[in-house]
Amino acid sequence: MTDTETTRVNGHADPKVKLLKFAPEPLAAPDTAPEPTEVEAVDRPDNPLADWLTVPDVPVLPPWARSWQSLSANTAALGRLCVWHAHYHSLRAPKYAVRMAWLAVKGLWRAARGLWPTLAASDRSAAVKALRAQTKQQPEDVDLAVRYALLHRERTLARRWRWGAAATGVAATAVGWYLAPPLLQAGMVAAATIPLAHLGRGEDVQLLDTPTPPLRVDMNAQQLNDALRAVGLLKQGKGDDDGPRITCVMGPVRDGRGWAVVFDLPRGAGKTAADVLAKRTAIAAELGVDEIQVIASRVRAAGGGHAGRVSMWVADDDPYLGDPVPSPLVKLETFSVWDPIPFGQDARGNRITVPVMWQSLFFGGLPRRGKTFTQRLLTAAGLLDPYVRHYVADGKGGADWMPAKAVAHRLVMGAEDDAVEALKAMLKELLAEMERRFALLRGLPVSVCPEGKLTPAIVEKYNLPVIFVTIDELQEYFTAMEKDDRDQVINDLCRIARRGPAAGFISNYASQRPDADSVPTKLREIITLRYSTQVVDQTSSDMVLGKGKAAQGADASVLSEEHKGTGVLVTGPASFVTVRADFLDGPAFSELCQRGRALRQKHGQLTGDAASDVTAAADQAAVTIAPVLSDCLTVMRHTARMHTVDLLQRLENLDPEYGDWDAERLARELEDAEVKRTTKQVNIGGKNLAGYRREDLEAAVPPELLNAR
Repeated sequence: MTDTETTRVNGHADPKVKLLKFAPEPLAAPDTAPEPTEVEAVDRPDNPLADWLTVPDVPVLPPWARSWQSLSANTAALGRLCVWHAHYHSLRAPKYAVRMAWLAVKGLWRAARGLWPTLAASDRSAAVKALRAQTKQQPEDVDLAVRYALLHRERTLARRWRWGAAATGVAATAVGWYLAPPLLQAGMVAAATIPLAHLGRGEDVQLLDTPTPPLRVDMNAQQLNDALRAVGLLKQGKGDDDGPRITCVMGPVRDGRGWAVVFDLPRGAGKTAADVLAKRTAIAAELGVDEIQVIASRVRAAGGGHAGRVSMWVADDDPYLGDPVPSPLVKLETFSVWDPIPFGQDARGNRITVPVMWQSLFFGGLPRRGKTFTQRLLTAAGLLDPYVRHYVADGKGGADWMPAKAVAHRLVMGAEDDAVEALKAMLKELLAEMERRFALLRGLPVSVCPEGKLTPAIVEKYNLPVIFVTIDELQEYFTAMEKDDRDQVINDLCRIARRGPAAGFISNYASQRPDADSVPTKLREIITLRYSTQVVDQTSSDMVLGKGKAAQGADASVLSEEHKGTGVLVTGPASFVTVRADFLDGPAFSELCQRGRALRQKHGQLTGDAASDVTAAADQAAVTIAPVLSDCLTVMRHTARMHTVDLLQRLENLDPEYGDWDAERLARELEDAEVKRTTKQVNIGGKNLAGYRREDLEAAVPPELLNAR
């Protein structure tokens, strides 16, 4: 026992129990043990300094007054509540006037009925009646007759005085009201009407209505209790008792554009914070708001919480609508992917960043909900880091990822046969590079590579740039492959996602249909970070975000068509947040690609397809190449020759404006671009049809661009 310990009995300091302090002599023999010394406990009841030496754990200020922003927000909320009540009751003034007049009439009747016994001297009538009955029984008793006469006279005089006083009061009031100015007359009427109406309303009738302001104006604990009780999270009471109630640890208080509250569920009911999260939609319905406005989460032990403590924020309106927020990456000159990447904002406007090192990512959701735009945010951050090497594949083959040709070490566009072969070759190259890096890292001394993983110093010293593996529209590749090729590609992707992070590989995959056929479970389940835009139901949401996530509150099916660029981000087994992703459109992404190309040229990191892409070089050198020539070179990047019919189809996939073109117009436009065909027929797979050779197209490119590759 030490000198700072206090002996307690039943949880309180016992003044009869002395604390013992021993001198520190660990080597003393048992027979030479030191004698105990008495010390005084600090929290003994008879210690006058106990209150001064005890530090209270209760905050000095309430939650709404702990910051200037919170104080001003809650003051403004109080003002809005007062204005709302004033507006509500002012519109009902005629109704209140009629109600008050009727209650005043009832009050006048009750007052008259109550005053009648006094005016009629009923307090003396009983004695008069009793004497009169006795007088009738004993008419010969003169004394009794005299007493009756005197008492009857006293009652008559009392009645006259009281009626006279009442008549005088009424007359004086009438004369005063007649002689008073109009304003005073109104005051006199109000002075008489208000107490009469109060007398006439009784106990059950209220003069003013009791409104319930909408949540954007006011929120209180009773509303939350009623909502939780309605959805079965609180027990119903018996009789007048409404049952168990929550305990508000904080709030409700204003927090940004909504109300924040932290509450504990009552014990003994067997309900947990997870039950509250699972019934978020039902709670929102009971509160009279959309489920997208209710943001709820558990308060973990690290934040002072427990399994029954819930943090809830109810927005005034849909927090994910309005003008999109531009990505801060657009204004940055450089960026390090070792830092968390700016991703978007949550419902309260807080900045959300995503750390991508040692992670893998998966994006899913319905088409045209901003999935690709969001996926590009992470790639865009890598563009501004010259020591990031990009491997990009787009199964759709559209224009979304085409600007990446300026920086991508490998760029695969489309899901045709030649593109599928290019994807398979790209994955083999990545696996070989991954094994090479692991062999190199294993050979480095511990002082250089302490954890067997890539570090910023190793990246520059050994020229091992971080590798971004970005694949969009995965389902297009899988549906275009035979089973054996599909299984092999899935295994390759799993190996890269599972082992690659330690070697500096960041996997970034996306799919529109995240089912077992489009994106196998074995691949999805090893992804660490997941993001889903709107999906059709909770089952589809769980396919993207993980099994059981919808029951925890991470449900992307509650999003609507208006929530473009908004999705649910899952960062851990029990961590998720709904994020409105930053906005980065096509032109801004293209401009970032050009800046990324310049950075890589400056640091000697422009490699692979980007270094040999003539169209990217032309864009950087501001050399004009006919758009049709540039597009043809782009769609033929994986093949040396292509039939005209296939070329037109891929051009239309790249840009729908090519849908009206035919073979004659294509030939005419390319001839105007100074393309000279060495042959009009090309043989592909035994089919000899009209087509083009890539070397004929490249011959029309200015020589200085070809020499600069």
